[in-house]
Amino acid sequence: MRPNLWLWVAVLVLSLAACSGLGRSRDSEAAIASRQATVQGSAPIIAGDVAQARQAAIDDAIGNASATLRENNASPTLISNIKVVDEWRDGDVYHVQAVSVLSDKQVCASPYRKKLVATAFPSMTPDQIAGTESQDLYSGIPREIGNRLMESGDFIVRNLTHHFLYDRPELAPELPANAGLPNATILNIARQYDAQFVLSGVIRDFKIESTDYVRGSGVMAQFKWAMRDVMARRGIGIDVFVHDGYTGALLFQRRYTDSILGDVTLPSGYTVGSERFESTPAGHKISEIIHQASDDIRQLFGCYPFSARVTRVDNGKHIVIAAGAQDKIKIGDRLKVYSAGFSHSAGMGFSDELGVMIITEVGPTMATGNLEGQGGVVRPGDWVRSYSSVQ
Repeated sequence: MRPNLWLWVAVLVLSLAACSGLGRSRDSEAAIASRQATVQGSAPIIAGDVAQARQAAIDDAIGNASATLRENNASPTLISNIKVVDEWRDGDVYHVQAVSVLSDKQVCASPYRKKLVATAFPSMTPDQIAGTESQDLYSGIPREIGNRLMESGDFIVRNLTHHFLYDRPELAPELPANAGLPNATILNIARQYDAQFVLSGVIRDFKIESTDYVRGSGVMAQFKWAMRDVMARRGIGIDVFVHDGYTGALLFQRRYTDSILGDVTLPSGYTVGSERFESTPAGHKISEIIHQASDDIRQLFGCYPFSARVTRVDNGKHIVIAAGAQDKIKIGDRLKVYSAGFSHSAGMGFSDELGVMIITEVGPTMATGNLEGQGGVVRPGDWVRSYSSVQ
């Protein structure tokens, strides 16, 4: 009887495990289904412009997908991918059917790589970083944020980490007006590097707390005094900013703070991002801030519309832009063209849409295309911008 009893127990356990696995599988399928939506979108065809109606129908489908996914998910939604599976024309109305997927990590894969230029992070109180400590913090922090953004595949980063954007770091992100124009420095740097974004920041705090005076009395106070050169505390405060390279607008501002207890020094010659740097308590804390800042920037700007500058125009229609294969530009891509208007030298904003550019040739860093239909006059210094992300 005893062997049979154990046999029945084993069968029962296996049955329960199978049921549990089936339950988990069904729960997983339900979770996946709740993060997907099949939707339709439509738009009228105006003046025979089928291409414009198609894009408007896709935009309508994206809006419908967002509304559907919001109903099925309590957390904030972010569509990571949408694919058109069917499209048709019914009289003067264009229809599309699409499948959308909600991102698990709230970060979407951009169809284009966006250019960003990284500038140095000055210290608000320079004497907080001793001459015997690593002097790589000023350029190393933005360089490593840029490296992590490059590794994500969504950005191309140019290093200008020898250049300090703020003459008075305590006032950052405020910049003095140059030639009567606010944020002209941002716009000039962005134009020089053909960048869509400008990364900057300030080391607000890197102070070692004084150990000369120890509060209290007794054994604990004597111990703290004896260990004052080994057990110290150092605060860290780093502000990170991202400006728009076309308008000069401040798009991202965040302060990251932490503290170190114990060995708070950063020996001279330790490079930010190196194994030696990260092996120190101070270097490890700074690396954590770098990781968090780069993740925050990618989450905010990963799905941001792509923009690039017009560098040359031939015969008013043949357009050359400062973006190519490295930016993931492909033949047949369609980009909206905007005029810099009267603010040609300053880039005050997307003042006027001139038409749609269709890419016909792609090089490593440049691409050419033609302006579709009877658009406006395009000039060097204008820019192109992507539609919504549709794969």
